[in-house]
Amino acid sequence: MSMTKTGAAGAAKGAERILDRKPLLVGVLALTGFVAFLRFYEQLFGWSAGLDSFSPEYQIYWLNLLKAAIALAFAGAGGLFGYLWRTRDRKLAALSPTDEMRRLLYLIQWLVIFALALFWGLSFFTEQTAVWHMTAVRDTDFTPSNIVTFYASYPLFAIIGAGAFLYAKTRLPLFANGYSLAFLVLVVGLFMTIPNVGFNEWGHTSWSMDEGFAGPLHWGFVFFGWMSLGVFGVVLLILGRLRALLGPELVAAFAGR
Repeated sequence: MSMTKTGAAGAAKGAERILDRKPLLVGVLALTGFVAFLRFYEQLFGWSAGLDSFSPEYQIYWLNLLKAAIALAFAGAGGLFGYLWRTRDRKLAALSPTDEMRRLLYLIQWLVIFALALFWGLSFFTEQTAVWHMTAVRDTDFTPSNIVTFYASYPLFAIIGAGAFLYAKTRLPLFANGYSLAFLVLVVGLFMTIPNVGFNEWGHTSWSMDEGFAGPLHWGFVFFGWMSLGVFGVVLLILGRLRALLGPELVAAFAGR
């Protein structure tokens, strides 16, 4: 059964009322601003104060950044997870279809921000680290590039991903009643890139690997990075639930049939 043009237009307006784009806009702007700050900081102090780990300038500009990044990661994770848990929905059984749809759309926006954070962490800053090691002789595991990559950008996407998982677990019946394997692979797998940093640095200390980035010791980053493909399973679950909430007529209307 097809809907009239008036009915389709009404459905589209209803979807506009449910969809709130502000969280996505704020999240993308905040993430972009944070990444821009890190890159600008590297540009200012990477070569001028980051080549000699025994210099006073290195202690000021880079070791202090390392300490701040670790402290902010723990504080950010504790604050976000604590907030999501304290404000969890304790009456999910009474959740209306409209509110559930709105929360599913929020989760999709959260995953978009997560994907952007993964790009900056696992692609941009990680490749930058490889270039740094092939062009600069390092005398410490905590090079400027490593500090930004492993202790700022990696914890950032891990926290965002875990936050998305906890949001879904505490606010959506689709995820609250069990554990999505795809979501677990996505979040836990990508988090494991952080413990892999320790293994990576041990290898760099024991062997000369700065020009051998295809070596087996770096395969862990690739293996866990590919866990990001779990997002397709999560999105399929969300789309299936949206389809059930909308019903066949509205789905056909939005598809233009």
